Amino acid sequence: MPSAPTPRPTACLALSDGTLFYGHGFGATGETVAELVFNTAMTGYQEIMTDPSYAGQVVTFTFPHIGNTGVTPEDDETATPAAAGMVVKWDPTEPSNWRATGDLTDWLLKIGRIGIGGIDTRRLTRAIRQQGAPHVALAHNPEGRFDIEKLVARARAWKGLVGLDLAKDVTCAQSYRWNEQRWAWPEGYTDRTGPGLRVVAIDYGAKRNILRCLASTGCEVTVLPATATAEDVLALNPEGVFLSNGPGDPAATGAYAVPMIKGVLDRNLPVFGICLGHQMLALALGARTVKMNHGHHGANHPVKDLTTGKVEITSMNHGFTVDSQTLPKGVSETHVSLFDGSNCGIAVDGKPIFSVQYHPEASPGPQDSYYLFERFAAAMQARRAA
Repeated sequence: MPSAPTPRPTACLALSDGTLFYGHGFGATGETVAELVFNTAMTGYQEIMTDPSYAGQVVTFTFPHIGNTGVTPEDDETATPAAAGMVVKWDPTEPSNWRATGDLTDWLLKIGRIGIGGIDTRRLTRAIRQQGAPHVALAHNPEGRFDIEKLVARARAWKGLVGLDLAKDVTCAQSYRWNEQRWAWPEGYTDRTGPGLRVVAIDYGAKRNILRCLASTGCEVTVLPATATAEDVLALNPEGVFLSNGPGDPAATGAYAVPMIKGVLDRNLPVFGICLGHQMLALALGARTVKMNHGHHGANHPVKDLTTGKVEITSMNHGFTVDSQTLPKGVSETHVSLFDGSNCGIAVDGKPIFSVQYHPEASPGPQDSYYLFERFAAAMQARRAA
């Protein structure tokens, strides 16, 4: 009895070195070019795909069960899509979760993002680790027709993230207030009420859960665009300034962000930065940033707090890092990665100015590092009481 014919591939992932991966396309059709990274998180694929820090990147998920919990608008980290596409081992399954309001395939189609399944993600992840995050072209054609030479050429021609300022593309268009707090059973999301600590949050690509964490620690949050000046920030009379996560090359974003941060630092206000915000603070203090081989992307990264000796399991998403060897006098390294020793935190000696490379708000991930939001709030309370 003849065997059934093998289904024709409907999606293709072309690496800039000419390596090809064929699979099953889902979500939107068409083509996209980006940097390829892998993420080791076992949960939170929707939050990852909507995290603005993934702008300009296609995400390979090392965990095979992607799509099994469906999607819900409550889990979007931003109103607009961020990651360019996704690569998974198995095609998305029917969702099985009480919170689900839709399935992954329909959601990707709605937001215009391409997915490819049936890929040997272990082989792909090894390639990324050994060769660095490659430039890729991802195509989905239901008829299985691909111009391979064109796809490889597009991947090779893409300039990459070095020197690219993406914060301007993902930041808010105008300022706004934020009062929504962290999700809690059984109420879900609730709004903070009453007066709070006045915080100005600079949006380089802020995740909603970061803003929720600030609100949950008693902060009255006003969000400003990435291009805000020191005058814009100080005009709001803040008691603290928060620098958010975001995508792209920190050195490129620093062209307009660093002068603003320096102006804020002159006022000795409490300052707290996360991810790109951490890198922006480091640049403003005189350090430098460098591109990593394949970056850190996942929800299981061990970080050591050098001030206490404790180890935190953290959520990470970054392709650039602060070069700790360039930190100036008066700025201490506070946290390091136990994977590769890279810098994961800094603080200005004797001042309530600090930042971390990882994501203490999780979403997805562990909550070992939530204390950092409480530290920021405590610094503002102390300044108010002084």
